[in-house]
Order: sequence, then C-alpha cells, then structure tokens
Amino acid sequence: MPMLDRRLIKNFDFYLLLLVLTLCVVGTVTLYSATHIMEELADPLYYVRRQLLVTCCGLVAMLIVCFIDYINFQNWSRYLYLGSIALLALVLVMGSVRKGSMRVIPIGFFDLQPSEIAKFVLIVMLAKLLADREGHFHSLQDLVPSLLATALPMGLILLQPDLGTALVFLAILAGMFYVAGVKKREMLILAAGGLVAAPLAWFFVLHDYQKMRLMVFLNPGMDPTGTGLQLLQSMIGIGSGGLFGKGLFESTQARLRFLPEHHTDFIFSVFGEEMGFIGAVALLLLFFLLIYRILWIATHAKDQFGALICVGVAVMFTFQILVNIGMTISVMPVTGIPLPFISYGNNAMIVNLLSIGLVLNVGMRRHKIQF
Repeated sequence: MPMLDRRLIKNFDFYLLLLVLTLCVVGTVTLYSATHIMEELADPLYYVRRQLLVTCCGLVAMLIVCFIDYINFQNWSRYLYLGSIALLALVLVMGSVRKGSMRVIPIGFFDLQPSEIAKFVLIVMLAKLLADREGHFHSLQDLVPSLLATALPMGLILLQPDLGTALVFLAILAGMFYVAGVKKREMLILAAGGLVAAPLAWFFVLHDYQKMRLMVFLNPGMDPTGTGLQLLQSMIGIGSGGLFGKGLFESTQARLRFLPEHHTDFIFSVFGEEMGFIGAVALLLLFFLLIYRILWIATHAKDQFGALICVGVAVMFTFQILVNIGMTISVMPVTGIPLPFISYGNNAMIVNLLSIGLVLNVGMRRHKIQF
C-alpha cells in the first residue's frame, strides 16, 4: 500500500490543480467585485461566503474522487445514470420554479440542481458505452445506446426548460463520438438529422422567450429594454473596459445595476470591464491551459475509458467557456450557461471540481502499478 500511495502522489498533476485553484481565486475576486455593492444584501460578503464554502466542499470531494480508482466509476456507471435520471424526473414533480424554469430541488439551505449532476454522470456513462465497443462502430445501430443514453436526460432537461444545459449534452456527445472513433459518415448523418429537426424544435420544443433570445441575438436592438437589455449592457461594459480596464471593483455596469445577472451568467462582462482586453486574454489563456492539460492527461491515459472521461470533461468546459463568453460579446445567443469556476453557482462549482477530480484520477493511474 505505501508503494501504491507513493506512485499515485508522484503522478498527481499539480499543474492542473494549480490552474483550477487560480481560476477559483479569480472567480471569487470577480464575484466580490460584482456583488459587494448590491443594496439588497445585508451582508456584502453573502455570495462570496457561499461560493467559498461550496468551493471548499468541492475541493474535498475532488480529492476523495482522486483516490477512488476510476475503474470503479465504470462499474457504477449504470447506477449513477439511473440515479441521475431519477433526480431529473423528481425535479419536474417537486422542483422549485425560479425565473420561469423548474431546475432545482430545495434541500434546506441548498438548492440541488440535478441537471448539473447529469453532466458528470453522462460523461461517465458515455465513456463506458463507447469504451466497451473499443472503436468498433460499423453503423448507426452501434451508436444507438449512446444516443439513447444522451436523449433521455436531455429530454427531461428540456422539459424544465433548460436549453443551455441540453446543448452542453449534445456537445459532450459529439466530442466523445469523435474521439471514440465514430466514422465521419455517421457523424455527418447525425448532423444532417439535427439540421432537419431544427425547424421542428423551433415550433414544438422552444418556448417563446427562447425564440426571442435567438431573434435578439440576430438583432440586439430589436428589444433594447427587454430581452436585449443584458446583451446590450454587456457589450457596453466590455467595450468600455478598453485595453487595460477600469480597474478592480470599478465596474460601472455592476455598481449601477445596469447589467442583470452580473454575478452569474454575465460575470465575464464585469471582469472584462474591470480588467480590459489584456485581462480577458489572460483569463482565456488560463482556460486554454486548463483544457490543454486535461487533453494531455487524456493522451496519457492507460485505457480508453479514462481517455474518454478526460475528453468529455474537456469538451464540457470548452463548450461552456465559448458559449458563455460568446454570449457576453454577442457572438452566441444568450442561453444561461455559467462560466466554469468564475460564475456564482453552487451546483456548477461542485460538479466542475468533481470532474477535475476524475481527470486527476485518470492522470494518477496513467501507468499500471506493478508489484
């Protein structure tokens, strides 16, 4: 056992951990800047305290996950998946309605968001299903189990409704399909099917406010005091930051409450206004290094299951980063996807750290232990 522990610690990726901790610090400072001036808060540190508490809990959970051989998650995948589906169904029965969506289950002082947990579980489930086939995908029939495993939680999430999270699932599926060795022909057929289904989704799946978001994305000025308000104020804030920014805690958009959701979905707007173009590039560089390190671990994984887990996590982070930052600068529609490690969000932070723990787990066991 001592030899095993030394090998695991030797393979522990401290570079990845340092990147994650740095992003958490940046997120906490930005969150304080965005919320300490909120007049409705009796405690200016309310959001920061909660974020720090959740981050600490997430880090503990991350370390626990690190030292459970990730092969166990392969064995537990079906049970985790069924539990995730049960929670997604439960939220539709006893969930709390917030801002027109039923996404959380109140549990005392904590609001459980099953859709966040489902991201983590889907990555594990798809990694198992795809690894079991060992790259042998000869027809669309071979992809049916993975497609069904993704479609079921996606459907339940769309019923909440939560289009942004559902799109994350599609991104995870596409990225893992590509790395698992699914042929381009099958990928193109699936993509074509998605394009054909798009008009049906517009009429039968999307709600009116979701359609309005898409239309505002194409023309932000069509509803400047309603749906387009966030987008316009976000662009004003980021643009006013210039090259070097206005300085820490000097966000006009946040201080004067021009920008709604400035501590959650649009926190990058606060960061961009205060830190400017240089700061934004530095943050993007941190995210790039994070994704690069996760993919590096994927290439050194000892098996297909471990590699696919890392790829799934990398795709999840990449998609959320691109969409969140993209929507703040009007190159993506507003979908309510948080910025990993930066946006305020208890469930998202814990799931992000659990996902990092699983990646670290794969890296720690990238070499087979020999006795």
